[in-house]
Amino acid sequence: MKPLVLFVLSGPEAGKGTQCGRTVEKYGYTHLSPGEFLRDERNNPESQYGEVTGKYIKEGKVVPVEITISLLERELDQTMAANAQKNKFSIDGFPRNQDNLQGWNKTLGGKADVSFVVFFDCSNEICIEQCLERGKSSGRSDDNRESLEKRVQACLQATKPIPDLHEKMGKVKKMDASRSAEEVFDEVVKSFDKEG
Repeated sequence: MKPLVLFVLSGPEAGKGTQCGRTVEKYGYTHLSPGEFLRDERNNPESQYGEVTGKYIKEGKVVPVEITISLLERELDQTMAANAQKNKFSIDGFPRNQDNLQGWNKTLGGKADVSFVVFFDCSNEICIEQCLERGKSSGRSDDNRESLEKRVQACLQATKPIPDLHEKMGKVKKMDASRSAEEVFDEVVKSFDKEG
């Protein structure tokens, strides 16, 4: 059985992680967060990718796609090896750009099926405000307004072509993420239930 994948995209802190968590509970998806995997690798002294991953993260750059794909493939394989029935995955914040998408298609395109892309759409300002709020407790040095304005803009410019491309194939679910988490999830439920 092939993995069935949802790509879940948005600007930083637009609620994709929260909504992925709810999707896990309601629909039985396994939530994969490449960002978490990369941070774990950076902090793991045993990791073959730790040093290079840490360097890219520190510089605010996208980690080479080969590393991200390798980590995703490992998680997909391990999850399905443990339980072949757990074949539905929501991948949070991936693909972040065209290079990520090409890497996915080259390495995992024949091994996994992408059901659709969920895109949580909201303004740059909402993303920045949410990140600043997170910054009060996250301890992340890059959660400051100047840094965030650049990150949010760069993120959305790089990510936006992914849902645009999938929209042409009829594989995009766009959600207005400027509302409350409950209202957004109501829309997610309607959209998912319509898919069957």
